[in-house]
Amino acid sequence: MLLEVEKLEASYGASQALFGVDLAVGQGEVVALMGRNGMGKTTTIRAVCNLTPPHGGQVRFAGQPLRGMAAHRVARLGIGLVPEGRRCFPNLTVTENLVAAARPGKWDLAAVTALFPRLGERKGQMANTLSGGEQQMLAIGRALMTNPRLLILDEATEGLAPVIRKDIWAAIRRLKQGGESILIVDKTLTELLPVADRCTVLENGRTVWTGRSGELSGDIQNRYLGV
Repeated sequence: MLLEVEKLEASYGASQALFGVDLAVGQGEVVALMGRNGMGKTTTIRAVCNLTPPHGGQVRFAGQPLRGMAAHRVARLGIGLVPEGRRCFPNLTVTENLVAAARPGKWDLAAVTALFPRLGERKGQMANTLSGGEQQMLAIGRALMTNPRLLILDEATEGLAPVIRKDIWAAIRRLKQGGESILIVDKTLTELLPVADRCTVLENGRTVWTGRSGELSGDIQNRYLGV
């Protein structure tokens, strides 16, 4: 496995958020991390990246333990994070955002703007002048420019206009076809399930179900994912 998470525990101060999360992503695999709001999805991602350092369990990336490692070192090992809220550099241009953390590899400016032509059209614009959907494209492109071994997408299309969501899901399908390893959080099951190889479902900071996306029954969806 490329990413292995076992019995992960994490807290915010005195408030424990994760109570034993198990998760795995294989090479070239797309895994959906699922659950209702507040169930620990973002905290799991933050703990994997050591942005919220875990206090229990194990995280291994390509066989290397990540616990205790500085977050910037985790990123350099090959984990590209597209965080919830996008967090583009507002006073840098599109191109400057893309090259800020770029590393050599197949994902360069030409490849990213081929995936997201809007970014090529707006390469000289400041990031804070882009729409929310364009900023999400920029955040994904910026992560790809690090040429990661694993791309993590937290709330990939939340709050975006339908036409933009369509473009982003099309890009994600192209990434899958290209053999990228992806861990993705999103609530739109009609788009998420066809692209995911496997799903892991969280409930109150614990893994309650994992399996192939085609095995995610209506009963499981209603029990753990319904409003």
